[in-house]
Amino acid sequence: MYWLLNGTSLLVALAIIAIGTSYIASPTTTTRSFGLPLPEDGPNISWWLRLKGVRDIVAGLLVLAFMVWGTQREIGIVLLVEAIIPVGDMSLILAAKGSIKSAFGVHGLTAVIMVLAAIPMIIGAH
Repeated sequence: MYWLLNGTSLLVALAIIAIGTSYIASPTTTTRSFGLPLPEDGPNISWWLRLKGVRDIVAGLLVLAFMVWGTQREIGIVLLVEAIIPVGDMSLILAAKGSIKSAFGVHGLTAVIMVLAAIPMIIGAH
């Protein structure tokens, strides 16, 4: 169970870092998969979209830092708190009448995976 939970944590961290990097490298293209319509066109839109990339990278690095220097319980707490991010994304997409498929299939699923990995880490079920 230990390896499964840590592997899931590592996968989540690396995936969010990859997504963040994608937002920095190609913000408009990456935004198309988020689940909301693209923002209005303008000279600064790409820079606003890149802000999400920076935050995603930091969120992934935080999980990695706790994997290196924290305990299983601390990793679980970080994952549980960070699961609020995809829940928030899902909620915003649904409120904006965006892509239901992206809302549940990407963001909702991500939140569920994070919570399912976090809970056993927090309660000590290795």
